[in-house]
Amino acid sequence: MTNYLDFPDYEMNPLTLAIVAEQDSNGELISKVLEEDMEYVVESTPLSIIEYSCKFFGSSLKGRQEGSRDICGISNKIPIAIDPSSGMYFFPTASPNNSKCSWIAHSHIDKIKKIQKHSTEFIFKNGNRIVLDVSYGSMLNQVQRTAQYRYLLDNRIRILQQQKGEMVAESYS
Repeated sequence: MTNYLDFPDYEMNPLTLAIVAEQDSNGELISKVLEEDMEYVVESTPLSIIEYSCKFFGSSLKGRQEGSRDICGISNKIPIAIDPSSGMYFFPTASPNNSKCSWIAHSHIDKIKKIQKHSTEFIFKNGNRIVLDVSYGSMLNQVQRTAQYRYLLDNRIRILQQQKGEMVAESYS
């Protein structure tokens, strides 16, 4: 079931599978938002939704991109953590400035399949599927780069939490 949201601000959440770039009947760029049990059409661009969601979780898209770049050295089509504490890692399907750029939630992907030369099917863990006009090889690379970024960032967070736990334990001894 698709719901139409009259407001332009959609907050991404742990149930968000993808933000897909589409055009409405007037040729205006809009977003189809896929969640685990619902679909929405939002009258704003995927980039606007990503920027709004980054700010909602305390950063900017530019800040998230710079952090990703510093952690794993990726310089284009940079995966980002909207909110690492809730596992919200997304990657773009093209340059974020490209009007056809969609964003995919890494943690919800079950597998991806090559459909044609420049079409890729994303199969999500809940059985939902979408086909995008993007190169399979490029998307496979995006999935792998996002996995590497998640590992590196989650490892940093885990080390800091362990150090914090050790400092708390020392203060009680």
